[in-house]
Amino acid sequence: MSRPPPPFSPQNPTPAPNPGGPASTLPASFSNLQISRAPPPSASAGPPLGDGPVPSSIRGPQAPPPGARPFPGSPPPPLQPGSLFARPAAPVQQSPPFGGPPAASPQQRSPFNGPPSVLPPQVQRAPFGGPPGASQARPFGGPPAAVSQPAPFGGSSVATAQSAPYSAAPPPPFGGPPGAVPPQAYSGGPIPPFGAAPAPLQQGPYGGPPQFGGQRPGLQPPPFGAQTAPASQPPPFMGVPGANAPAFGPPGWQGQARPGGVRMPGGMPPNALGHGMPSTPTMPYSPHAGAQVSTPSNIDPNQIPRPIAETSVIIFETRQGGQAAVPPAASSEFIVKDTGNCSPRLMRCTLNQIPCTGDLLTTSAMPLALMVQPFALPHPSEEAIQLVDFGEMGPVRCSRCKAYINPFMRFVDQGKIFICNLCGFSNDTPREYLCNLGPDGRRRDADDRPELCRGTVEFIATKEFLVREPMPAVYFFLVDVSMNAVQTGVTAASCSAISQVLSDLPEGPRTMVGIATFDSTIHFYSLKNARQQPLMFIVPDIQDVYTPLQMDLILPVSECRDSLEQLLESIPSMFENNRVADSAFGAAMKAGFLAMKPTGGKLLVFQSVLPSVGTGSLSARETEARSNISTGDKEAHKLLQPVDKTLKTMALEFAEYQVCVDVFLATQSYTDIASISVVPSTTGGRVYYYFPFSAVSDPAKLFNDLRWNITKPQGFEAVMRVRCSQGLQVQDYSGNFCKRVPTDIDLPAIDSDKTIMVTFKHDDKFQENTECGFQCALLYTTVYGQRRIRVINISLPCTSTLNNLFRYADQEAQFTYVVKQAANGIPSSSLSQVRDQVISTCINILQSYRKHCASVSSSGQLILPEALKLLPLYTLALIKSIGLRNDGRVDDRSYWVSAVSSVSVLLAIPLVFPRMIALHDLTSRDDEDSLIPNPLTLNSENIQDDGIYLLENGEDGFIYVGNAVNPATLEQIFGFSSLAGAPNLLALEQFDHALSRKVNEVVNEIRRQRCSYLRLRLCRKGDPSGDFFRSLLVEDKAPGGLSYVEFLVHVHRQIQSKMT
Repeated sequence: MSRPPPPFSPQNPTPAPNPGGPASTLPASFSNLQISRAPPPSASAGPPLGDGPVPSSIRGPQAPPPGARPFPGSPPPPLQPGSLFARPAAPVQQSPPFGGPPAASPQQRSPFNGPPSVLPPQVQRAPFGGPPGASQARPFGGPPAAVSQPAPFGGSSVATAQSAPYSAAPPPPFGGPPGAVPPQAYSGGPIPPFGAAPAPLQQGPYGGPPQFGGQRPGLQPPPFGAQTAPASQPPPFMGVPGANAPAFGPPGWQGQARPGGVRMPGGMPPNALGHGMPSTPTMPYSPHAGAQVSTPSNIDPNQIPRPIAETSVIIFETRQGGQAAVPPAASSEFIVKDTGNCSPRLMRCTLNQIPCTGDLLTTSAMPLALMVQPFALPHPSEEAIQLVDFGEMGPVRCSRCKAYINPFMRFVDQGKIFICNLCGFSNDTPREYLCNLGPDGRRRDADDRPELCRGTVEFIATKEFLVREPMPAVYFFLVDVSMNAVQTGVTAASCSAISQVLSDLPEGPRTMVGIATFDSTIHFYSLKNARQQPLMFIVPDIQDVYTPLQMDLILPVSECRDSLEQLLESIPSMFENNRVADSAFGAAMKAGFLAMKPTGGKLLVFQSVLPSVGTGSLSARETEARSNISTGDKEAHKLLQPVDKTLKTMALEFAEYQVCVDVFLATQSYTDIASISVVPSTTGGRVYYYFPFSAVSDPAKLFNDLRWNITKPQGFEAVMRVRCSQGLQVQDYSGNFCKRVPTDIDLPAIDSDKTIMVTFKHDDKFQENTECGFQCALLYTTVYGQRRIRVINISLPCTSTLNNLFRYADQEAQFTYVVKQAANGIPSSSLSQVRDQVISTCINILQSYRKHCASVSSSGQLILPEALKLLPLYTLALIKSIGLRNDGRVDDRSYWVSAVSSVSVLLAIPLVFPRMIALHDLTSRDDEDSLIPNPLTLNSENIQDDGIYLLENGEDGFIYVGNAVNPATLEQIFGFSSLAGAPNLLALEQFDHALSRKVNEVVNEIRRQRCSYLRLRLCRKGDPSGDFFRSLLVEDKAPGGLSYVEFLVHVHRQIQSKMT
């Protein structure tokens, strides 16, 4: 079948060296990328992209066309930043940035036409009500699209009588601001293709005055529900969908859409492993103690459970026949038809049937938790979330528990009374909301009201939800200009990235910006007068920080953009000869906060060294931490904790005033992420980590990360609460937030990448054949200042049968729970204790199933529940991961913990169980229907000396090159025929050869799927990089660890021991 064009130009040129410049000089090939600007919003502008749903009519969904389409809201295609300071020649009609206001007709509520009867139409719709596509979209450099998990790894699993069709499905490519095409040519020279490396500063080592360039074509959104462009036209990928932008995700719908959702299967026979496996006494085991276990001769490594790739698209109805349907695997490609329960992308439970009692849950040894991702990116064929305006009355709520009206509230007494599905209280129906009931007991208007027939809906918040006027969208940049930052190129790369993302800010009077730089002092800049050079104000007091008086530090971007661009031009050269090595990181953050305190907003900090002076200064602990961990010191975990409470106290104050902090750590040394990460994790932000920072390859990733940070769907000053039916209560929340009261969590910012884990415990019993409801309510402010309430509902059946708990368990959600619990335990327990706890969790679950549910009585069999058959493999991968292995840098482990805290279900598994594919034979593939070939099993049997392999975990890509690779193959892929002198960090270039094009297509597709600009590292056989690559092959026996087969034997023996 024909494949649509690549997601963006597959060219990813290797930056040319600059032998005459210092270390911080950016390569010359980083120049000439045109930068486009967004238009200011107009009175007639339509709803902003990323602001969530908009009121619109619901059309009957149609079958998806065969061509792949981008997922609204997904990250843009990976784009290399262009020349730092190129200005557009002339304004044009421009498309808004993703998250920006489209030029459209005024918002008007259109009638809600009831639930769809078939698959939604393939509408080129931007996420959350953004405008559909247009003729041409702008270049977009946000992290490549989609948050999809890698295609499950192939391999035969143990035969089972009933293998759920969704139990091992492939990854769905979904999400991401649709892509774009390059802007019009300009006089400054040729435009590098998408994927090109960032531009260097043309004059001088740290930023001469290169020029901005490029204009953004205008877009006019079609009406909601309009059909997409024909399949022959490349679908959009970035920003606002555009007709000529490349498609997101796989090159086409893989196979035929499967009609209907996946219903709860009937019986599920056990998964028997190793029939006749010898029964042996329990042996002590530590995954890093080098325990030796002989492999039984009757276990075929090719028959043990592994993820199985599936290529068909699943049409998933969330409720069928009045009952909840079991959701497809998060890693599969599915299209949700909301028929009462929310999309599993937004909220997924570890158990799809709820135990009636706490004792039953305890017996199962499984967790009961929700993974809540309120802004998860939708599939393009799914209908938009509906926006409901109740006017001054506000949304209808239960007067006792304050739950919002939802499809599971029951109306009685001719509609005059509604009974809350969570607390059971009978409420009087407001007069304005009265409606007669039909013969089926439902309101006659139920199908016309989104809140009564959809699992997810948004309400416009009334004045009672406003404690102040909705905050503006404020972005304040803090740039490290210390000697190390300047000399390594961090300052130049940061200024370049900021300059180029200014065009992606949601322009308008409510979008404001500010900037400061810091070394051992803090430097503020006045941007008010565009006709003069920006004025610098130095704050030398870094113990008791203040901001300059009588100075406009934060201004609307429309008023200060020219001044800000001039300033960013001059900062690298201004500090070119800076010899101040100290960094007042904490004091700079406090100063930025004081400037933002009246408004709140996002504080984006670019840091390169360990904070050494002023408030929140830190000391190097890496040497002590590394030696203590490697020698097994029981106190070593304390070095993974914050050094003191200074930064935590500061972060709590930031969160109180709705300031979210994102930290971009571009460094070549230890920076104590354990302490620094406290600030972003408390304020709803995150840490971006570039180690070791390379001025050749990393500016592209820095730029893409910053652009996606600004443009992805998000909300400000949010408050979230999860409610559940009587019989359960919320036990705890886990994620990046601030918690002041037991029931709510505060999120100064929340976006499409953030997931909150909510755990529950029983406080009463449920009756058999009843349902347990869960409701997440998120109050937030859009980037354009509208206060909204997103309400997400799911109702699941209750059961008193242990068999049903295992049959309907969600493997990916449960393992995500295990990963997050392990990450939470790392700072407070030794690594060996955390590993033992992870293994015990796996063994306890499987032992409970073996004891209470398995029908096979032979002690020589390892019995695995069908729904959890990959739990041992994922457990083994987790204990061998960066977070739990003994070797490695302390900062690497701290970053892993920080990343896991808010990771989604979709990305949690590849983070510990990576995907490996062969690159050297891409041109000889037979399965041309998929852009990315089927993954290889993670063992050394698949590694050949004459092969080249890519292993990626969503954050990094490791390219392993055997020692017998044909030099011609090296030349075709990398541009060199020998590994001698090749850099460890690669900037992949495309050459005029089929293999080079294929490799670039695969890498760019992975970047889009992972919402991350994959860093590429070269690994050679025979040196430490090659050894590290092989340590990621989790099925192999590692030094001090077990192979997959050996681990299964160990698990079996432990279960046998517990059974006796």
